[in-house]
Amino acid sequence: MSVNLSQSETRSGILLKLFKNCRQQTERICAPLELEDHVPQPMVDVSPPKWHLAHTTWFFEQFLLSTFIPGYSPYDPDFAYLFNSYYNNAGDRVLRPNRGLMSRPPVREVLAFRKHVTDQVMTFIASGEASQEALDIILLGINHEQQHQELLVYDIKYILGHQPTFPVYGNAYKLTTENQQQQWISMKEGIYDIGFSGKGFCYDNEQKQHRVFLEPYQVSNKLVTNGEFLEFINSGAYQDFNLWHADGWDFIQGQELKAPLYWHHTAGKWKQYTFNGFAPVDPELPVQHISFYEASAYAAWKGMRLPTEFEWEAASDHFSWGQLWEWTGSAYLPYPGFKKAPGALGEYNGKFMVNQQVLKGASIATPEGHSRNTYRNFFAPPSRWIFSGIRLAQTL
Repeated sequence: MSVNLSQSETRSGILLKLFKNCRQQTERICAPLELEDHVPQPMVDVSPPKWHLAHTTWFFEQFLLSTFIPGYSPYDPDFAYLFNSYYNNAGDRVLRPNRGLMSRPPVREVLAFRKHVTDQVMTFIASGEASQEALDIILLGINHEQQHQELLVYDIKYILGHQPTFPVYGNAYKLTTENQQQQWISMKEGIYDIGFSGKGFCYDNEQKQHRVFLEPYQVSNKLVTNGEFLEFINSGAYQDFNLWHADGWDFIQGQELKAPLYWHHTAGKWKQYTFNGFAPVDPELPVQHISFYEASAYAAWKGMRLPTEFEWEAASDHFSWGQLWEWTGSAYLPYPGFKKAPGALGEYNGKFMVNQQVLKGASIATPEGHSRNTYRNFFAPPSRWIFSGIRLAQTL
């Protein structure tokens, strides 16, 4: 993972700007919150905003400052235990389900921790003494925090969306109607290059670039809309086990699901929680907060399927993307030639290559410059709080 900048002054200046903007953006995301909103953890997959603020700071302290600055002393020795996420090589940590139990340290102390580490990193970058290895860690840390910015948006929506009064967050993160006519993009059989190559940043799971053979197929130029998904609901599809994977059927039965997350059937009409509060479901907008199980069942109901991640990537130049992450039919597995980095950073992606499904594209919560057609997002099939949608495909 290289910064790919030749002159020391230039690369340090650009990284300094990227780092500062990244740190400020995380705090801007939290700005509309009340102090009390920073602490709840309404389900295991959701982390409190306070934890995100601290964890992304711990990452820089653990992997950059403590490693590359001689004699650096951690801001608080307990924070490594409190705010490590899943890095076994970095030591013990609070269990994930217990993150919402931590009323201490208070938010003000977490913000002081952020300022301390931000100032230290900026001083280190500006010194011009950072090695290429250190610069690579800084770039990785920026991308890591950008990932958490998106997760932070998901988690804030889940926290607010499960309040009895459906509070308003603000005007950010709005979906827009896709006005293009429905078309099917036909792709010829052949060999396609998949994965990242060239200069610039990528994650290890995007490498190495390799070739795949694809049979002829078609992929939709539009995402499935709320109105189309309502037809699926009204057909009784949530009660038809023939459409569902066995795990999916068990999941929706166990959770008693009848619609996407945040949808509520009230006074004979479907409404949903949005960041602007409770509102009628707009039939023209793309349907979101869909699990892999629901996406697959909808595709089966239409007599179609989800694209594989390879089909999606090969066809991605022919359609617009970026509103919602799109479920694919591909399990999250290593590419040929994939190698984990040594130590804790080797746990970043490789350890999750089981029981996860690949999503492609980006979403309205994805930070600017953080999306590319080789990006491999991954979540467990039941995940619904993420900003996910459906693009259909069919074999020719």
